[in-house]
Amino acid sequence: MQSKGEIQKRIAEIEAAMNAADFWDDKFRAQTIIKELQELKAEAEGGDKYDKGNAILSIVAGAGGADAEDFARMLFEMYEHFAEKRGWGLRILHKNENDHGGFRNFSAEITGRNVYSTFKRESGVHRLVRISPFNANQLRQTSFCLVEFVPQLPDAQDLEIPESELDIQYARSSGPGGQNVNKRETAVRIVHKPTNLSVHIDGERTQQANLKKGLEILRGKLYRKREEDIEKERHGFSPSKTTQIEWGSQIRSYVLHPYKLVKDHRTGVEVHDAEGVLSGNIEPFLEGEKE
Repeated sequence: MQSKGEIQKRIAEIEAAMNAADFWDDKFRAQTIIKELQELKAEAEGGDKYDKGNAILSIVAGAGGADAEDFARMLFEMYEHFAEKRGWGLRILHKNENDHGGFRNFSAEITGRNVYSTFKRESGVHRLVRISPFNANQLRQTSFCLVEFVPQLPDAQDLEIPESELDIQYARSSGPGGQNVNKRETAVRIVHKPTNLSVHIDGERTQQANLKKGLEILRGKLYRKREEDIEKERHGFSPSKTTQIEWGSQIRSYVLHPYKLVKDHRTGVEVHDAEGVLSGNIEPFLEGEKE
């Protein structure tokens, strides 16, 4: 194991090399060096301080209509089954469900050791190709969903947000719970105006509890965005304001027709047991990110 001094020396060498005009001439070499830099920094810092903690999962259906909303349900069940295998807890915070059992959007809290470090690279656009059960002509359809994992930041001091930057709205809860739920406006929607990041929570019993949980999730979203923006700027890219949930931006494809294949487009990892993956067997993709 390298000493802290050796690690810092190597980090300085790599950062100096990245400033060279020809650094990106050999793309494969550049990516290898950047990966080494990330690993060295993680070792120097002892890893992300939130890596060992809980995470908030959000899934938003994109292009694909009812099929994309059904895909959102499939992805949720995939992560739910994986969490069950690990013995982790999962609690629904909000879901906007359609008439077919699919989700327009969905969020849940997953609790356990190393949840965020396990899932954080699952964030991105996921793509489904299949014969859609919602297509009367039995045609093959492509649908997209955005998956986002953010760390749980229960301590407000970790990332304070000025009240002037927040737009907070209240509404009646749409979830189950009987008459008491609908008597008061317990659901909370929070928008961070500078970034347009938003959170919708109705899974808690009171308006105040939903507001507290919503702010906690928003801090997690802002933390993740800040980390992503730092990484992009380090590599010479401009921070993006939004992620397009459409063709060309996907990190992983789930093909169920005309053949069975799940492929991660970042690592090249492929699994032909698509049903197994969607049943929660996602270990090959999680391991592929560590290589």
